[in-house]
Amino acid sequence: MRVLPDIYLVNENINKPALREDISANTNLDYLIMSEQRITISLPNLLLIVASSLLLVLLWQLRSLLVILMISVVLAASIVPIVNWAETMRVPRWLAVIMVYLTLIGGFSGTVVLIGPTVIEQIELLLRQLPVYVESLRTVATNVLSRLTDDAPTLVGQLVDTQSLTNWLIRSSQQLVLRSYSLTRGILGGFFSLVLALFISGYMVADSDTLIKSLVQFFPKPWDAKLAAQAAPIGQRMGSYIRGRVLVSGILGIFITTGLSILGMPEFALGLGAIAGVTNLIPFIGPVLGAGPALIVALAKGGWVLLWVLLLFVIIQNLETYVLDPLLVGSSVGVHPLYQLLSVLGGVQVLGIIGAVIVPPWFAGVAALIENLYLKPKLRSEHREAIDRAKNNSDLPPLTPSA
Repeated sequence: MRVLPDIYLVNENINKPALREDISANTNLDYLIMSEQRITISLPNLLLIVASSLLLVLLWQLRSLLVILMISVVLAASIVPIVNWAETMRVPRWLAVIMVYLTLIGGFSGTVVLIGPTVIEQIELLLRQLPVYVESLRTVATNVLSRLTDDAPTLVGQLVDTQSLTNWLIRSSQQLVLRSYSLTRGILGGFFSLVLALFISGYMVADSDTLIKSLVQFFPKPWDAKLAAQAAPIGQRMGSYIRGRVLVSGILGIFITTGLSILGMPEFALGLGAIAGVTNLIPFIGPVLGAGPALIVALAKGGWVLLWVLLLFVIIQNLETYVLDPLLVGSSVGVHPLYQLLSVLGGVQVLGIIGAVIVPPWFAGVAALIENLYLKPKLRSEHREAIDRAKNNSDLPPLTPSA
């Protein structure tokens, strides 16, 4: 007797009503099981979305603390080389941290005491005379347009409202500063936040090895060792960037103050030099912001002062671009200038002036992490694959012509 396979029996009996009902019932059962499995699989994803949303809300509530931590990391990265050098001179690490911070705080406090009152006085005088300078700018624009059209006064009056422009400049500056202070709830909160950032950064530097080990232990092997090895290059890139920017800004502030004093603007030289030095901490847009007030004052004075002041800032900008930045900052950021500019603009939009200063070094650190953990291994792997392909091609026997 010939035994048919099961599949033939199914095909033979597929038209029987009972068998069709069994197959339909089994199909419905399989569909219900698959639907139940899909619901079970999607539940962890739903929990993950809820947990991520709660985490984002928590981080937003703790944004002031996060900003303090970001500042602390930047400060710690900037003083690590000095502390490491002091440790090689057999100075205890904790004592080296205290000595560095006392030196920096003493130097900053002495500078504020020496030039602070004069700078504030000159800036206040500049703000009081700002409407006069804006009116002078309007007069110059009217004279220039008068050579092109007879309706120059009407045209300038429609385009430039002196009082509104002055109020807008003052209001925009205040909003930019207040956006930074809003994270710390005022001047007293800002002072407390600065002290807290100094304390946290000092603790980071004094016990950096233990802190790094406690952070990377949450990652599986071999990523814990890889991430621990990236602490030094990330800190070096962030620290070299912020140290270079501070040195460049200080040097340019001194040069601009001296130059404006020589060019006939001694009543505003120190205040304008301080503005230019502080704004120069902001890459790309900082030099433009620092040059604006000086050019407005020079325009109001008339004569050749505007030309000389403009020439001064052109020389200063070239000095920064071709001498100071390559020497003191170098290629510490390691990313395209467009991405740097976007990081500055994003920092200003979110955190105000503070963001424009601390976001670029963080961007440099993230760029170093991506470069060392992804880009360089990717390039090495592609290089090895190219070498292997070249070897395989060289091992092939040469083609012989057919007879």
